[in-house]
Amino acid sequence: MKNATSSAVIVPAAAVDFSDIKVGRAVLAAEQSGIEQLALSLNGDFTAAVSMLNGATGRVVVSGMGKSGHIAGKIAATLASTGTPAFFVHPAEASHGDLGMVVPGDVVLAISNSGETAELADLVAHANRFGIGLIAITSNAFSTLAKAADIALVLPPSAEACPNGLAPTTSTTMQLALGDALAVALLTRRGFSANDFRVFHPGGKLGARLKRVADLMHEGEAIPLAAARTKMNHALLVMTGKGFGLVGVTNDAGALIGIVTDGDLRRSMGPDLLDRTVAEIMTPSPLSIGPEALVGEALRIMTERKRPITALFVLDPEQRPLGLIHMHDLLRAGVA
Repeated sequence: MKNATSSAVIVPAAAVDFSDIKVGRAVLAAEQSGIEQLALSLNGDFTAAVSMLNGATGRVVVSGMGKSGHIAGKIAATLASTGTPAFFVHPAEASHGDLGMVVPGDVVLAISNSGETAELADLVAHANRFGIGLIAITSNAFSTLAKAADIALVLPPSAEACPNGLAPTTSTTMQLALGDALAVALLTRRGFSANDFRVFHPGGKLGARLKRVADLMHEGEAIPLAAARTKMNHALLVMTGKGFGLVGVTNDAGALIGIVTDGDLRRSMGPDLLDRTVAEIMTPSPLSIGPEALVGEALRIMTERKRPITALFVLDPEQRPLGLIHMHDLLRAGVA
């Protein structure tokens, strides 16, 4: 038995079996080919499916059995996270009471590679009985499912990546990609924005990037500011006291016109530094951001330069400082 404190086994490069690499690349190439064929096969049925989903007054009910069921669950999650109310129903559970969850106004998206999945029969019959829209994703245009559906999205013929041609691989990859295509077409048609996306993704690093600058910025007395005529002896006290290593310079109207940083101090070092005004040594027109911008945008602005900056002033439409956001704030929030 291995010691619990032993380190993980490291496989030396010489032990890599390149036949495995060859197989892996062949699988990816087969699935890539399937995706390319799928893209070329999209037609008016795809547009009709997007329209039906967009027009649903209820939810999108996604269902499938086995591997198609796992794909269906992911598609439902993607739809829900991009503004289309959706959930997964297991077809076997649907036959034992969960059909009550599927009501007029919903749209059913049923997935079956063969189109002959017996477990979907009751869900399909329920949709037809109550006039519930039914979209099928299948590889068989002449299958029972395709014929029962209002719209059939037929996957193009493509060999499974499995050498025996049996394990669902290329087919499930195409199902997943087609579900993503439906979801993105829907959010594009609806004008679903990053701000809308933020509502459904409050957690994790993605949620952090979708916070607004106003949620993280320092405000009020915490903002290091000095009027343009302020002498540097006083400005240095402000820089030290506020703890950001900089001070913003404002004009008589309170608008930000410049910034003094540690770099500006080094470049202006001399015996008369303390007697000079901040306006004399400031860097004019500093980069800034608005309070409603996403913090991901603040991170981009800070890091896209050859020499990244560590802070941004947050300005109102009149260019007056409302706050300051620092790289440390982004790190604490999990954005950077």
